[in-house]
Amino acid sequence: MGKKLLLKDAHIEGIKHFDVYRKHGGYEAVEKAFKMTPEEILEEVKTSGLRGRGGAGFPTGLKWSFLAKPEGVPRHLVVNADESEPGTFKDRYLMEYLPHLLIEGMIISSFCLGANVSYIYIRGEYAWIPEILETAIEEAKAAGFLGKNILGSGFDLEIYVQRGAGAYICGEETALLESLEGKRGNPRLKPPFPAVKGLWERPTVVNNVESIAAVVPVINITGAEYAKIGVGRSTGTKLISACGNINNPGVYEIDMSLSVEEFIYSDEYCGGIKDGKKLKACIPGGASVPILPANLLLKTINGEPRLMSYESLADGGFATGSSMGSGGFEILDEDQCIVEHTMTLSRFYAHESCGQCTPCREGTPWMYKILKKIEQGQGTLDDIDLLWDIQRKIEGNTICPLGDAAAWPVAAAIRHFRDEFEWHVKNPELSQNQNYGLAAYADPIPVPQAQA
Repeated sequence: MGKKLLLKDAHIEGIKHFDVYRKHGGYEAVEKAFKMTPEEILEEVKTSGLRGRGGAGFPTGLKWSFLAKPEGVPRHLVVNADESEPGTFKDRYLMEYLPHLLIEGMIISSFCLGANVSYIYIRGEYAWIPEILETAIEEAKAAGFLGKNILGSGFDLEIYVQRGAGAYICGEETALLESLEGKRGNPRLKPPFPAVKGLWERPTVVNNVESIAAVVPVINITGAEYAKIGVGRSTGTKLISACGNINNPGVYEIDMSLSVEEFIYSDEYCGGIKDGKKLKACIPGGASVPILPANLLLKTINGEPRLMSYESLADGGFATGSSMGSGGFEILDEDQCIVEHTMTLSRFYAHESCGQCTPCREGTPWMYKILKKIEQGQGTLDDIDLLWDIQRKIEGNTICPLGDAAAWPVAAAIRHFRDEFEWHVKNPELSQNQNYGLAAYADPIPVPQAQA
C-alpha cells in the first residue's frame, strides 16, 4: 500500500465537516505555518519539489516566487477548480469529500503570497459542490481560521466560490481570470503573465485544487520529507483518475515510483482489464495528451518499465512517450476503435474552442469532419495525410494550449495506429456497420511499433 498524504482520512465518516476534520489533525498545518514567515513557507514548498498538478507540472514554489509585490497593490490566489479535461475527476473528489483540506491549503498559500482575498473558480457542471465548499468556508470562519486577524496573526483572509458556466476553455488560467472578472472566457496574450497582471490587473497566482491541497502535507511533514517520496523530480504523491475498460475505476493516490504495469494490473489499483481482455492503448494524462499503444505504455524507449512519473511518461518525447498531464488515466481494451475514439475527442475540442485564434477555430472542426468521414467508411488515404497536415498547422500557433490539446491526440493516433485508419478506408462496408475494434479485422493487426 502506497503512502497517502491527501486521501489518508477520506474514509472517515463526516470528514467533510470542520469538527471531524479538526479532530483528525486538520488545520494543524495552518497553526504551524503562522509561526513561520512567508519566506520560510515558500522555501518549504520549493524544497518539496511540488509540481503543479493541473497538467503543466511547473514547480509550484518557483511559480509563487514570480509573484510581483508592488507596495499598496492587492494580490490574489485563485484556485482553478474548472476540472473539465475529459477523463479527469480527482479534484472533484477532493472538493466533495475533503473540502477543508483545500481550504487549509488556501489559507497557508494565501498567507505565503500575501493575498487577503482568494477565490475558487469551479466548473459549472459541478453544480452540487459549491454548497459543500461554502459550508466548509463558513465552518472555518466560525472557528476563527478565516476572516479578520486569523488566530491572532494579524493576517486577514476571505475566500469566495465562483461558479463557471461550463466552458472547457476557462480551465486555461487567463481565460479563467477573464471569466472571474465577468467577461467572456477568452485567453489573454502573454506576457504580461498573471503573476504580474492577473485578476483585475493585480499580481495573481493560479493553481489547481490538488496543488493547493498538497501544500498541507508539505508543511506538516516538511518539504525535505515530502521530497523523499516519489522518484527524481516527481516528488510527493499524485492523484490519478482511472477510468475506461478496467475493473476498478476511481481516484487513486500513488507514489510516482510506481510502474504503469503495476498500476493497471494490481488489485490495489485498476485491477486489470475488464472481462479479461487485452490492453490496447492508454491516454495517461487526460484527453489532451498523446495516446500510447500497450507496448510503449508499459516500457520506455530504453526498454525500462515505464513509471507513473512526469519524466518516465514523457520518455522519448511524443514519438514514444506521452505526459502525466492532469492525471486522467484512460484505458482502452482490444475491442475499442481508435478512429472513433479520436473522432469523439476532436468533436469535443471543436465544440470547446473559443474561436479567438484562426488555426483552432477553423482547424478543430475540420479535423472532426474528416475523422467522422473516415470513421463512417467514406474516407480516403489522402484524408489521413490531410489530418496530419492540419494538426501540424494548429500545434504551436494559438494563444492558449487548447490548439495543442486538440492536435496532439490526432497526431498520436495516426502515429501509432495508422494501420487502423487505413483499415477504415479500405473496409468501408465494415466501418459503416460500426463493427469496431481488433475483432473486426479480417487479419487482426498487432499492436503497432512507434513511428517517428
